[in-house]
Amino acid sequence: MFFLVNGRVEVTGDSATGTRVYHATVDTPQFLGELGPLGDMVRTASVLAVVDSEVWVVPAEAFLAVVLAEIDAARRLLRALARQVQSQQAFAEDLLFLDLKGRVAKRLLQMVTPDLDALPEDGIVVPDVTQADLASLCGGSRENVTRILKEFERRGFVRRDGHRYILRKTASLAKLAEL
Repeated sequence: MFFLVNGRVEVTGDSATGTRVYHATVDTPQFLGELGPLGDMVRTASVLAVVDSEVWVVPAEAFLAVVLAEIDAARRLLRALARQVQSQQAFAEDLLFLDLKGRVAKRLLQMVTPDLDALPEDGIVVPDVTQADLASLCGGSRENVTRILKEFERRGFVRRDGHRYILRKTASLAKLAEL
């Protein structure tokens, strides 16, 4: 089990066809890899530091001993797992009810704010992300996401700056995301 103290890491896995699937970039202190020890399961994802990072490594048995012995630790773990379940349910709903254009708009907004109840200001910069990774986050192909991003640029919703995007019309993106 790992705990990111500071820095930034990417979490990826492999699809059934063997292609790389981008899951998330983590840059806030939190634990990673907890499902393996908790569920007695094999690891299904990899973590790669993309900047200098401080990560604590805790053996599975030591992690489980703390969770079983410390009620506060168990409660915090359960809260974090509940947030993960809620996030996965929201993603499943997005796949069902939003078209790809709406999902791309929503993911761009989610990458710059922890809470979509308050939209970020126009001009905010999305952290460095490839079109393939954004496609993984949206449940679409890289080609279709690229086409959507070009449309967003043409409509003035975003501006591309290398691998980064600047959100120029967050309210328009929110409308597409049905927020």
